[in-house]
Amino acid sequence: MSNELKPAKVKKPFYKKWWVWVLAVIIIGSIATGGGEEEVTAPESTTEPVEAPVETETVAEPVEAEIVETEPAKEEPVVEPVKEESKEPELSLSQQNAIRQAESYLEYTAFSKSGLIEQLEYEGYPTEEATYAVNNISVDWKEQAAKQAQAYLDYSSFSRTGLIEQLEYEGFSTEEATYGVDQVGL
Repeated sequence: MSNELKPAKVKKPFYKKWWVWVLAVIIIGSIATGGGEEEVTAPESTTEPVEAPVETETVAEPVEAEIVETEPAKEEPVVEPVKEESKEPELSLSQQNAIRQAESYLEYTAFSKSGLIEQLEYEGYPTEEATYAVNNISVDWKEQAAKQAQAYLDYSSFSRTGLIEQLEYEGFSTEEATYGVDQVGL
């Protein structure tokens, strides 16, 4: 046995192999041609009339018909039916929060409409968002006046006129304040 070392077989880099180049040519060719078969369709009829050759017996020479080149009919864009806009516009996060805050306040105490707007403004909501929130919640303001009237009577004594005036001062209308006082029996 001889201790001769055989030279190691050097591998070609992958990009020098023939099959890599054939594959690259196929991929590039398919990309250049659009990657697939195109469907060939006959052009639809056009609105321009094509004149047919007119044959007459007195003309010895054949009459050539005028060839009118027409472009294929353009496809009409697909028009999706217009969805009926919802009556409620999409609310911003701040508007959603203002509505939730307004509803939360009404769960534990009574407010007049203007009093609730002022409370939301005090909490840092801009006037537009506070007003939007109060206008977009379901509230019986007369019932709120009745609850507020009862709350006043729970800790203090009032005359009928005095309680109506106090409720008006809180932002209730005269009608709401009168209703509220009537409900507590004063």
